[in-house]
Amino acid sequence: MTLYVAREASKQLWKRICKEVSIEILLLAEKWKLLLAGLIFQYIHGLAARGVHYFHRPGPTLQDVGFYLLPELGKERAYISETVFTFVFFSFVLWTFHPFIFQSKKIYTVLLWRRVLAFLVASQFLRIITFYSTQLPGPNYHCREGSPLATLPRPESVLEVLFINFPSGVIYGCGDLIFSSHMIFTLVFVLTYQKYGTRRDIKLLAWLTAVTQSLLIIASRKHYTVDVVVAWYTVNLVVFFVDKKLPELPDRTNGTPSPLLPLVTKDKDSRTKEEHHKLLNGNSGDTVDWRPRVQVNGKILEDANSVHADTTLNGT
Repeated sequence: MTLYVAREASKQLWKRICKEVSIEILLLAEKWKLLLAGLIFQYIHGLAARGVHYFHRPGPTLQDVGFYLLPELGKERAYISETVFTFVFFSFVLWTFHPFIFQSKKIYTVLLWRRVLAFLVASQFLRIITFYSTQLPGPNYHCREGSPLATLPRPESVLEVLFINFPSGVIYGCGDLIFSSHMIFTLVFVLTYQKYGTRRDIKLLAWLTAVTQSLLIIASRKHYTVDVVVAWYTVNLVVFFVDKKLPELPDRTNGTPSPLLPLVTKDKDSRTKEEHHKLLNGNSGDTVDWRPRVQVNGKILEDANSVHADTTLNGT
């Protein structure tokens, strides 16, 4: 019995996954250009961060309130900040694909990532402008004076710049300070779940994680406090204004079909028949009430039998 139940559950899960894949493929076929543009801009953002590293010049660490208030974690504990960020990143990615497995479906994955990439692109565009405007001496350990990674030699070819020395070029970058890229991703993910998530406890945990992430970034000396502060109000404003310009996601919790998806042929036929019945019955919504109506003495009677009964009583 247990084996049978498990087998039926696996069949239902597989049907649900196949159904969601078919729906998301239809949406992807329509929205792929915007999604591809957002993914390409992620590379452009990485290329810009790599390029500013060539302009970086190490110097004395600037005075910072956060550095006075928060003790320095040190090189051996700098991984804590990255671990928290990795947890936030992969948790959000997994949540965006939960409609493929769970029955509580409130979002379409393709449409949600379209909004997320729009928020990221707008925030990263502003970030590129700010860190190219003024290059500050990096507070991170590999960006300080005496570190061989603090400055980069002139590139020998264009390919050296285009390949951005991934992933070490991203991890050990310098100069891209104002404002924090880690906080852009964290805040965009948290704000998105705040709007489309369903668990209040997870929402509270997400905001606490964002605050903890901010403190860890400063404590690990990866950014100045101003980088984190600017990220908090810039990303919130970007999400607020960009969200108003984007079409709202259709809500799937009520079980109604999305207007973005094409109707099945069977649904089209049933709707056509229903409209035909409405026309036959004088635009009436009840397709069962098809009884003939006869007019006698200026009154509409529901059945011809009643006319016969009246005439009999009157003796005519």
